[in-house]
Amino acid sequence: MKSAISASAIILTGILSGCSPAEKAAEKPEHPNVLFFFADDQQADALGCSGNPYLKTPHIDKLAETGVRFTNAYVMGGHHGAVCAPSRAMLMSGKSLFHVYDVLNGVKTMPMHFAEAGYQTFGTGKWHNEKSAFEASFQHGENVFLGGMSDHFQTPVRNLGDDGKLSEPELKSFSTDLFADAAMNFIRDYASGNKENPFFCYVSFTAPHDPRSPREDQIGMYADDAMPLPGNFMDLHPFEFDNLNIRDETLGAWPRTPEMVKASLADYYALITHIDERVGEIISQLEESGLFENTIIVYAADNGLAVGSHGLLGKQNLYEHSTKVPVIISGPGIPKNKVTDALIYLFDIYPTLAQLCGLPEPEGIDGINLNPVISGKEEGVRKALYTAYRNTARAVRTTDGWKFITYPRRNFTQLFHLENDPLELNNLAGNPEYQQKVSEMKTLLEEWHQATNDTATLYPATFLPLEYDYTKLKQTPDRHQPEYVIERYFNY
Repeated sequence: MKSAISASAIILTGILSGCSPAEKAAEKPEHPNVLFFFADDQQADALGCSGNPYLKTPHIDKLAETGVRFTNAYVMGGHHGAVCAPSRAMLMSGKSLFHVYDVLNGVKTMPMHFAEAGYQTFGTGKWHNEKSAFEASFQHGENVFLGGMSDHFQTPVRNLGDDGKLSEPELKSFSTDLFADAAMNFIRDYASGNKENPFFCYVSFTAPHDPRSPREDQIGMYADDAMPLPGNFMDLHPFEFDNLNIRDETLGAWPRTPEMVKASLADYYALITHIDERVGEIISQLEESGLFENTIIVYAADNGLAVGSHGLLGKQNLYEHSTKVPVIISGPGIPKNKVTDALIYLFDIYPTLAQLCGLPEPEGIDGINLNPVISGKEEGVRKALYTAYRNTARAVRTTDGWKFITYPRRNFTQLFHLENDPLELNNLAGNPEYQQKVSEMKTLLEEWHQATNDTATLYPATFLPLEYDYTKLKQTPDRHQPEYVIERYFNY
């Protein structure tokens, strides 16, 4: 919806509730602003507040101190290698993977829902879905990037015109700064206006997605040799389950070396700390504009990443490092310094924000309102959740820490007890003592497969081998990799 409904819509809400606008103003804000930060390819534990002692993220950590942090937040997965596209479609639609895939055209999105309630909507940064869907979703937009990735120093960005159409792309740099500056411009403009309607501001970074090329002045922020190897580092993944030569996996040679993984982590962390610095500046702008106390702030990411874990580099798998994401919600009415292990999906955020902001409950969605967990009335909203990657892997995990992964085309399964084995190193599926648990988890997975309208077969007629020859994997840089990355990570 392109035009905001007048303030009378908001005032009417107060009248219908039996309170005058003046009485409402004296209470907790009924319709707070929303500032939504969304990172790209950020691991759930790639934050100081998640217990990572090597990474500096003081501003995001402060959000966790003043809000709620979810330790078991997941992306449901993807039907192709660019997992971020379906992830963003799920976030924006409130729908699960098999009900939206990566298509938002014709779908009512979260910012549309806020606009219908009288919010001003603004978007900047990555939009990995249809151009027309962005145009339909936001009233204002600056430095919008359409696509999956780009050279951070050569980011093709567009502005949303008064006609509701995105302009032709213009190359600018650096991506994180482009998007942060656009958000600050919007906040300044909003603060200088009549502030009649609240705002929904969506800031979608392309970092720390590769190319892992920090801004020039931040190269070396973290020393390679100071980086710890992941506890589940492997030089090669122990079996083939899909295309191991997908582009994320070509960012380093095979076998993986400790030196390459440490270098990759150093640059990855520098990109994240850069985001944190700009998040801090945007929040400071909110404070200076007198808007902070009336703004709900969300920090999340579209999916995780391997970065050396299990011999992998990318997100095209169902291990915890790639499917778990950070989710923090802070602001008026939110408990402070709360940590919850409730199982949630990214697409639960939509109905949660709708209720926090006093909006009508969204219709036709799969997301579950998390406010009972936030308020402490409930410990969780589901007892298990289901993840999927292409037609090659399916997983289910439960609140008591059990996780079962099946690779139907390989006739292979894994069973992990995450409470005892959070790094997923000890596969119990072949252990005779755990066959009852394997059977239980297999049944649970079948139930989720049916309930989610998953179309992939769990029992193919023929199988592919688990063995593979890593020497046949080819490392070829794509066109987005700058010289810094070519010299640092690619071998010929």
